[in-house]
Formats: sequence, structure tokens, C-alpha cells
Amino acid sequence: MAQNFFPSIGSLAEQTDLLPDEEEEVQVANVDATKDDEDRPLQEVESLCMSCGEQGVTRMMLTSIPYFREVIVMSFRCEHCGAQNNEVQSAGGIRDQGSAYTAKILNREDLDRQIVKSASCTVSIPEWELTIPPNRGQLTNVEGLLRDIVNDLSVNQPLRRIEDEPAYKKVQKIIDDFTEVIDDSTEDETEGTPAEKEPKREKQKEDKIAHPFTVILDDPAGSSWIEFIGSMADPKWNLRLYHRTKEQTQALGFATEETEAHDAPEAAPVNQDEVLVFHGTCSSCGRPLDTRMKTVSIPYFKDIIIMSTNCDACGYKDNEVKSSGAISEKGKRITLKVEDKEDLSRDILKSETCGLTIPEIDLVLQPGTLGGRFTTIEGILEQIYEELSEKVYMTGDSHTGENSFEKFLADLKDVKNVTRPYTLIIDDPMANSYLQNIYAPDPDPNMTTEIYERTWAQNEELGLNDMKVENYAEPEPAQNLESVSAVPSPSHIGDIPSPV
Repeated sequence: MAQNFFPSIGSLAEQTDLLPDEEEEVQVANVDATKDDEDRPLQEVESLCMSCGEQGVTRMMLTSIPYFREVIVMSFRCEHCGAQNNEVQSAGGIRDQGSAYTAKILNREDLDRQIVKSASCTVSIPEWELTIPPNRGQLTNVEGLLRDIVNDLSVNQPLRRIEDEPAYKKVQKIIDDFTEVIDDSTEDETEGTPAEKEPKREKQKEDKIAHPFTVILDDPAGSSWIEFIGSMADPKWNLRLYHRTKEQTQALGFATEETEAHDAPEAAPVNQDEVLVFHGTCSSCGRPLDTRMKTVSIPYFKDIIIMSTNCDACGYKDNEVKSSGAISEKGKRITLKVEDKEDLSRDILKSETCGLTIPEIDLVLQPGTLGGRFTTIEGILEQIYEELSEKVYMTGDSHTGENSFEKFLADLKDVKNVTRPYTLIIDDPMANSYLQNIYAPDPDPNMTTEIYERTWAQNEELGLNDMKVENYAEPEPAQNLESVSAVPSPSHIGDIPSPV
């Protein structure tokens, strides 16, 4: 059904060529007018002209753009006053995400890239620091976009030259550069006799343009598009999807402040096994969501708080593990000798302040890496391996460094599969991390736990040196003036006996 209502532009052009001429149309109009209207690729509707108040004609074309979506192309023209307007509107559903298209314009072939610009799209050309705010929808190409920019900027240039000459020069620079890119020069502008004129070479698609530039289409509604050449693997073309912010969602009319408001839940007794639900707003799309929180008691350790946030509208997810209870007075270091795959199933709670070390392969994770995690040893090693193998890219300039990193990944994979024994050390100055003792309550022969005093530097990094939890409401004691007067003056310093 979608193909019948929204045929491609190519098929619409073929249908238009098959239509009879205007004189023939008048002759057959009385024979089968209804059938002729149905076969028309363009639908015509009389519309009121807002300029002169007379009746004009609006032509609508329903078409589909390959690899994009269905659109409605509308064109209005008034024969009385000459007013005209063109607009493109999306005919599909609301996209869940916004889109940002980037295209590098390097040669004349790139000027023919088709552009669909919706009413919520912002066009940017960074090379000239040019930004076109959201305006009416438009179906054009890169060259047509540049021509519209030149025409719009040229309108007020005479007035701008008189009132603000620096702004006039900057705008004129953009107009001149875009004119060179479009290359509208003709042979009539060349000086000399016809014999002296050199024949102009026909422009080829691969010819370089005068000023290469970048076109960025940023549309929070996801209804804009710029054509790629060949396939989506076009090296000069890029698509980035992103979650809309709360302000963008409200600007598009997809959410209001009333829809985001929630009634406060009634107070009820809290059960240890109960899952608490907190109503909130998604930071990505601005729609309502729920955050679930539950307290879990780990045997022979302490209670922890597991929080989970999931937005059904945009798919945003966030999981977090926090340790409950008071701040420990000492730090804790746990050392485990991993010898077989059974050790990989041990539960591990790694807090945000915990560091992880495997000396055999020189692996050191600083506190804060990977955040808080409640998983197994196998799970945390698998995540470390994925993060390093995907996000670290080595260049071919130094083969020694590349081979060294490949060897490290191979050693990490051996550790992950326990092909050899190794030592796992977790060090948490806050003592909020945990490693399961499978022999509990008896001591584990392969695991040792060390309780140690935190250093001043560790307390400073954790913000504990300046923390006052007792008598914090009392004012600071006044300085004792008598003790100040008891300090010897410089003239009596010689009377003080020197230390032995």
C-alpha cells in the first residue's frame, strides 16, 4: 500500500511524460475526467493566496525517497500576484531519535547530492561559520541549497553596505565563495573577440570545486536527509543518531510539562524485599520513566543498593551499584589465587573506589574504571577484554608497540580462560568491595584479606580529611589570646635554651 500511495520520483516523472498535452487534455476532459484525475501524479487543490486574497493553486506530490522515508512535496502559486511557495513535509511516523548527517563536498558530483530539509532542521557549514536556523521544509540538492543561500544573503547587501560595512564584507566573502563553487560564469563574461576566446571544457563530475566544504544537517525530529553516493559506506557521508534532549522534545511538541508531571506516591511501610519505584523524567527524550531500587544483603559482607533505570520510549538504560552503611575506618585489600574455572564463578562487588590488579600480565585498573559493578570474576574480565579490544587502536608506525599490545591481549585472554594460574587483587580504601568466599564461614585457602590504615593522601582524595560528622553545628572555638601573648618576642629568642 505504501508503494501505491508514495511511488518513487522516477516513476512519477514517467507518468508525467505519458500525460497528454494541454490541448489534448481539454478535448478529453469531458470524456473521463475522474479517471484522468486519478492517473495524475500531481494533485491540484485551490488555495487562498495570503498575499492578494485571490485563489491560487497548490500542487501536491506524494513520493518516497530511497533509503529514507515517504514525503509530501507541495508547491503553491498564485496567477494573480505571482506569489509562490514550495515546502516538503514528512509523511511517516515520528522518529524515536534525532539525526545528524554530515557530507564532505569535494567535487562537482557532490553538488548533486539530494537534500531533504524539514522544518526542524538546522543546516551548518563550518568552513564559513554559517548556520541556517530551522525554517520551512525543502527538497533540493547541495547546489540548490547554495543558490538559495546566495539569493537570501544578496537581498540586503546594499543596505548592509551602508549601515555595517564590516558585516557587508564578511557576507560578501561568503557570497563570492559560494558563487565560485557553483561556477555560474558564462562565456559572455570573457573579454576579447570570439577568435580569442578559448572553448570551455565541459565540466566533469570528478572535477574539484573551488572551495571544498562540509554540510551538516541536524534534525531533532529525524526527518531530514542528505543523499549518499553508491552505498551507506560512502567515505564522505556520515549518519549519527542521538537521543533528543528535554528541550528539543518540548520544542517539537512531542512532550509538555503537564505530561511529565507525576503525582507523589503515597507513603507506605518499606519491606526489605520490596522493590522501590521512583518516578522521574528521562534525560535523553524527556518522557516519564521509573527508577527501581532494591536493597540486597550479601552474606558475610554488608547490604548494597542496586538501582536500575529504563526508558521504554527511547531505550535509555542505566544500572548502578552502591554500598550502604557508614564509611569504613580502614581500607581492605583482597588477594585471590585463581587456579581453575570454578574460581571464575565467584561473585565480585567492585565499587567505584576499588582498583583491580593482575600482576602476572601487568594489568592495573585504577579506581573509578568501569564504575561500580556487581558480577562474577568471569564477567568483569570479559568486560575488560571487550573494552580494551574495541576502544584501543594501534597504528602501524611502531611494530614493537603493536606486537606488545597484541601479546597483552593474548595474555588477558589466557587469564580469562584460566589457561594458567594468576593472582587477582582488589584494593578498596573504603572497604566497599567484596569477593566471594566459597568456603564461608571457614577461611578460603586461596584468598587472603588485609585490613590497613588509609594514608593521608587517600583520605584527601576521598574527601575525608575535611569531613566533620561530630559537633558540626557548633562554632569554631575562639583563638586563645593568652597563648598568643605567651609566644616570645624576637628580642628574647636568645634566652630560650637550644635543644640538645
